[in-house]
Amino acid sequence: MSWSLDLLPLPPCVELGGPPLSGLLWTLLLLFLWYCYRVGADPPSCSSGSAHSALSRSSSCSPVEHGHSTPKPSPAIAVESGEEEEAKSYLMPVLSHAPFPAQAAAGSRKLYTALQEYAKRYSWAGMGRIHKGLRIQTRMNDRSTIQKPHLFYLPDVPSIPFFPRDAHRHDIEILEASYPIILAEFQAVFKRGIDTKLGWIFQGPKGQALFPLYNAGVCVASNCRACPCTYRTLLSLRTFISSNSLGSAGFWLLGPGASLGGTYGPTNTRLRCHLGLQTPSQCELVVGGEPQCWSEGHCLLVDDSFLHTISHNGGAEDGPRVIFSVDLWHPNVAAAERQALDYIFSPEQ
Repeated sequence: MSWSLDLLPLPPCVELGGPPLSGLLWTLLLLFLWYCYRVGADPPSCSSGSAHSALSRSSSCSPVEHGHSTPKPSPAIAVESGEEEEAKSYLMPVLSHAPFPAQAAAGSRKLYTALQEYAKRYSWAGMGRIHKGLRIQTRMNDRSTIQKPHLFYLPDVPSIPFFPRDAHRHDIEILEASYPIILAEFQAVFKRGIDTKLGWIFQGPKGQALFPLYNAGVCVASNCRACPCTYRTLLSLRTFISSNSLGSAGFWLLGPGASLGGTYGPTNTRLRCHLGLQTPSQCELVVGGEPQCWSEGHCLLVDDSFLHTISHNGGAEDGPRVIFSVDLWHPNVAAAERQALDYIFSPEQ
């Protein structure tokens, strides 16, 4: 843009015959004309109203050092780069194909082989935590800790002894709504007698018995036929572990005076849901040092990979403690991980 003083109209005070214009006014006029010239000649800055994204503005407007062709990264980009590096390091065991620990037990090697077969058939995507868990399982078994699953530990899973109801509200509400019919079917089975020929299993200390509907991922058809409504309730749950050996469901009976000493569950990828059916007041469950009591018609969500004890300190007149136990997926186990664990811990493996 160019300006010519000859073309500008003169103000009335400088017309011929008028009083002379003072030097100060002439100076102000020249400064104003120079400012108009500079504004018209400069390119638009980044702060103009252009419709660029925040990332475009930061990349096009960052100061460039002399002698370098690339701008300095902004703090936002630096944070994103850090997260990307963290993600890469998290998946590094899968990407590096590092050899499996030589000191691993035969069972862990078998599980690792199953993971490799699954990844070849499907994908390694999302398998970082499982791969890491299989590699560190040997070290987990040697640790002195209050949480020590003896079969498989999934890293980076939030763990507390007792979970709130909101973790599996849908399934808990279904179980509690079905409490009357589940209790009635148990009582019918109990009246027939506790005998291995009638589908019962004796586990642990004297006085403890199990009537399984699912045992290590396998449906016990005869027991399910004896409890058809309870079986249909199981099938309506969204997170019931029904396809691998980590999952079971059934009626657990503990007689008066019986107790189960400090033990660890096999994995932290599940939560055990206990629906109280018959719960004498002298019964107690202690998980990770935290005591709880069962309540009839209500559920407890337990992470049994923590050290836990069960006791029935009542008398014969109190009768047995009875719960309906269902294994549900831990809410922080992703869908891809659940699918892989179904394959790795398949009952046929």
